[in-house]
Amino acid sequence: MSGRADSDTDPEITGPGAAAAQDTEPDAVSDQEPIDADEPVDADEPVDADEPDDDADDAAEGARRARWTAVGTGTVLALAGLAAALLRLTRSAPALVPAAYAGGAAICVGAAVLGSRGRTRRALWLLIAGAMVMALGDQFD
Repeated sequence: MSGRADSDTDPEITGPGAAAAQDTEPDAVSDQEPIDADEPVDADEPVDADEPDDDADDAAEGARRARWTAVGTGTVLALAGLAAALLRLTRSAPALVPAAYAGGAAICVGAAVLGSRGRTRRALWLLIAGAMVMALGDQFD
């Protein structure tokens, strides 16, 4: 007696819409009338939910926003890292400190470039790595 539930059981269908969704076949013909291109479109009629234009626009807008966020964050972190490296060079700090800030800034520049090309996941990981390198340089100070 292991206490494990039986994994072969199917989940219960609770809603009437869920039962109807399982009974439909992909070859089923819809009850809707075909849209004629010559007929004017009423503004009062509800818009079909099957149109992918809204979803495609939302996805494109989300991707565009993610690219700009990655580019902006990478640029800001790179400028902050370069400024910190220049400030640490003027003071009496070990040489590893400004090198770490400059290295982190270079990684953040790479993240900004990847973000502008649409590689936002990789850009996020590079931004994290660049910030960690700069934080490590701060620990040596």
